[in-house]
Amino acid sequence: IGGENLPIEDGSSPAPVYIANHASQIDLGVVYFLNRRFKWIAKDSVRYLPGVGLLLVLGEHVFIKRTGKNKKSISNLFEQSNQAIQSGLPMFLFPQGTRRMSQRLPFKDGAYRIALENKSKLVPISIHIPLNIWNSSYPFCLLWGGKVENVVLTVHEPIQAKEGMDKEDLKKLTYDAIFSVLPLIGEEITYTGNKKDR
Repeated sequence: IGGENLPIEDGSSPAPVYIANHASQIDLGVVYFLNRRFKWIAKDSVRYLPGVGLLLVLGEHVFIKRTGKNKKSISNLFEQSNQAIQSGLPMFLFPQGTRRMSQRLPFKDGAYRIALENKSKLVPISIHIPLNIWNSSYPFCLLWGGKVENVVLTVHEPIQAKEGMDKEDLKKLTYDAIFSVLPLIGEEITYTGNKKDR
């Protein structure tokens, strides 16, 4: 849904920053149906996963250490992201930082800092993963007339990041857009502009 909102992939600079909610491991495969090139930001431990890790390393995606002494890792994250965007290659981030289906976690600053520094378009994407996706026995359930709810990707209208824009306002705009089409499953976070929400 909303494919007309996808920016044209013409290699122009600055490239857009795609952001989406993160509820399941399925998210990683589903977003490739957007038919767009981008670089991921992934936690460092993913590089050691058989298959997936090697693909991410060979694709020169960006890895980050999320715990311990990680100042250098975070600095590297922004440096590599900025280089990619300025060379016309979009970045894809899950601003919640981790996946959780039952709770709408607040968005972290990284995607917004990258977009603001590069004056990129932020493209909010909603990923709806049905709750029964893991226990539907798909595709075998189709043999006895079972039905499976579709996974739905919704691409919202891009938001142009401009100098002087408030990061918290951008977070709220994208948060509201992304969750506007998703069912409330568990606890929702309400943005108040307080540091505890960041």
